[in-house]
Amino acid sequence: MSLTGTPFLVTAIALAALAVVLPLTLWNRVRGPFPVRCLARLAMVGFAQVTAMLVVFVAVNNANGLFSGWADLLGREDHVDAAPDLGPDGLGGRRITDLPKTGQTFRPVAAPLDGRIRTTLLRGRVSGVTAEVYVWLPPQYDDPAYRDVRFPVVELFSGYPGTPSSWFAGLRVTERLEPLMRKGKVAPFILVAPRTKLLGDADAGCANVPGVVNAETWVSVDVRKMITDHFRAVTTPDGWAAAGFSAGGHCAAKVALAHPDRYRYAVSMSGYNDPAAEPDSITARDPALRRANNPLTILREASAPPRLTLLYTGDGDDGHRQGLELRAAARPPTHVEVRRVAGGHRTSTWAGEVPAVFTWLTGRLEGAGAGAGAAATVPPANQRAARTDEPNR
Repeated sequence: MSLTGTPFLVTAIALAALAVVLPLTLWNRVRGPFPVRCLARLAMVGFAQVTAMLVVFVAVNNANGLFSGWADLLGREDHVDAAPDLGPDGLGGRRITDLPKTGQTFRPVAAPLDGRIRTTLLRGRVSGVTAEVYVWLPPQYDDPAYRDVRFPVVELFSGYPGTPSSWFAGLRVTERLEPLMRKGKVAPFILVAPRTKLLGDADAGCANVPGVVNAETWVSVDVRKMITDHFRAVTTPDGWAAAGFSAGGHCAAKVALAHPDRYRYAVSMSGYNDPAAEPDSITARDPALRRANNPLTILREASAPPRLTLLYTGDGDDGHRQGLELRAAARPPTHVEVRRVAGGHRTSTWAGEVPAVFTWLTGRLEGAGAGAGAAATVPPANQRAARTDEPNR
């Protein structure tokens, strides 16, 4: 029985109800010596407690997309087929333009998520990762008036643990953004949520670690190319952003700073810079990896300040201080904005930030103006996407 399915939730509720009924009907009917009666009654109490916790866990998991199944919960789900050394650029000597087109099929996700979310199992040809990716297309995508339009993309990274459904189930991102997109208040972004929990019971941290995982290449090369292969997405960095919360915020800032040739914007909500903030991080175990995967180090040691705009949100040590540190180290054309957001390190806080974050991204895209040629970014008014003369896809 699926961990995330309705049947299991119903079963858990039924067991919890039974756990209430049993003591009411059997408490005074237990026979035998005193120790036996005590053990029997303790078992009934324990059964009630376990089933109550089970109902809460299943409900929270379904609402927040923490684990996708039993193997994921038990730390037995590994999505790495191979992890060769791909070098500093994460390409292993390849060029993205030379990679063959991906051949993917997409299917709607299961209820209760937005029925317009599509999912596919992507085998990363460069990263050696095989995992699911969720894609949501804005309401304008199928509008005939937008048939020659390329759309900006936001890649969404979940916290740890988390699944591609975390943004959709927990933060309810499409529910909050679709009305704003229809009113022209938020750009019609394509939303892409790849799996980032790739190693069972360890956090890959969106890092490339030869012999272990190439998570950075997975999100910044394989997933990105799959989107531009199959959808009318902007292909230049001007139309790409990374956004995440908690561990996902760390990922968003890190991959954008490491690859300004692929992303122009990044949003970190309650994200950290030092990988050691996540005890299960694979990069926190080695001093060299810990330093190399710190966004602050990446920025300070860049050969030239990257053309990148970042937004850090949070309060105190929960993202705000980290943003201030990054802002102090930034030099043009790198720009870092920091916003203090109260509410704590929780899903409800990040969900409340969604409209403001995407309004901020919309403003940055509009402020950038049109890019070069077919890869233009976002025109004003209600046509916030990139027109192109390339054939429809």
